[in-house]
This record gives sequence, structure tokens and C-alpha cells, in this order.
Amino acid sequence: MMIVFDKLWELMKKKNISQYKLINQFDISPSQLTRLKRNESVSTNTIEKFCKILDCDICDIMEIKEDNEDSSE
Repeated sequence: MMIVFDKLWELMKKKNISQYKLINQFDISPSQLTRLKRNESVSTNTIEKFCKILDCDICDIMEIKEDNEDSSE
């Protein structure tokens, strides 16, 4: 099993929040964005920041998938 952040990118599109805006307006580090893009581990503090920025719950930005599931994107 692995945690994936596909929902995060979808929600950002819906809320019209770009990566540029995250970095420059909300002080999210580019390295954290890279880790999220790669579905790598991030701190709970980072997850909390995203939930506050996007006004959402954890389940709105991340989910657990089986390792053998293919991403359909």
C-alpha cells in the first residue's frame, strides 16, 4: 500500500491555487511540492498546512492505494 496525493492536484485545480501561489503566497517549499508529486512521505505539519490552505479535510487531498494499482492519469 502507498499514500498518493492525486486528489491534492485535482482540488488545487478546482480551487484555482497554483504551485506558484503555494510557494509565494503560502510559503510552501518547492521541495515539499516535489515530494508530494512523487508521492513521497511528508510531515503531518505539511498535510495540515495544505488542509488549511485548501479549506479541506485530509481525505480530500490524499488516499491509500494498493501498490499494484495503476494511476489512470
